[in-house]
Amino acid sequence: MQQITHALVPGTFDPITFGHIDVARRASRLFPHVTVAVAESLGKNGVGTVFTLDERVELARTALSDIPNVDVQPFCGLLVDFARQVGAGAVVKGLRAMTDFEYELQQADLNYRLDSELESIFVMSSPQYGYLSSSVVRQIASFGGDVSEFVPVCVQRALKERFV
Repeated sequence: MQQITHALVPGTFDPITFGHIDVARRASRLFPHVTVAVAESLGKNGVGTVFTLDERVELARTALSDIPNVDVQPFCGLLVDFARQVGAGAVVKGLRAMTDFEYELQQADLNYRLDSELESIFVMSSPQYGYLSSSVVRQIASFGGDVSEFVPVCVQRALKERFV
């Protein structure tokens, strides 16, 4: 059995939050190379994303720039295909609640059927981020609320520009 040296932390990251950063940081302690894989997600929740793919990639790169073994790349299509393309052997996902578990288990099962060599690894959310989601951050920001507890400064600025 070959040791896994490269893992993906996939998501839409619309926008990246301190919860996402926590998962990437924790994955970086487990694997020598971590790629934060920013999904195109054209039809997320039936409405698309607030930020473009390029904007989400740039915000993630800025937010994660202090973690040396983490890079950020955009992807379109199936996660298993992207994992093969970049040579990743694992997918790391953060779990906040039972609802996350049910959804992520379904995704892991489907990924396994598509590529049984791709491992799915789940890390429990740090308690301070158990309630945090990009959609909550977007909603607060859209009403002019303070999101400084939830996202890095680069994201705060981008949200302020987007919702002014």
